[in-house]
Amino acid sequence: MPHTPLPPKNRSRAKSMRRVMTDAELKLWNELRAHRLMGLGFRRQVPIAGYIVDFACSSKKLIVEVDGSQHADAEHSTGDEARDARLGQDGWTTLRFWNDDVLRDIDGVCQHIVIVAGLNAAADPDRPIQPEEIA
Repeated sequence: MPHTPLPPKNRSRAKSMRRVMTDAELKLWNELRAHRLMGLGFRRQVPIAGYIVDFACSSKKLIVEVDGSQHADAEHSTGDEARDARLGQDGWTTLRFWNDDVLRDIDGVCQHIVIVAGLNAAADPDRPIQPEEIA
């Protein structure tokens, strides 16, 4: 993944976030790390476009976010929409899962990630996933 200049504050914050993951993030990371999920290469707590995303697969331009209950309130929801739109301008597709979904149904979460990534791979490996392709 090409690196863009980052403020030192963002880089250090991402690094510290890697050390203090939530239980749900850790559970998902154990499924994603080291190309364990169908060979997809994910990185965790990655700075992209001024944001720090939970997990990113640069080859598929796919971001996976694991959200807690605070993301259900209007303020966070609006912020998440703006963030997803900004990342979408750069060709990224964002998948969001609730902490509870990851903790209770990790297989379903992983299957959804594979399906979305597979749609992209089947059409053209260099083409970003389009939002209408996500079921």
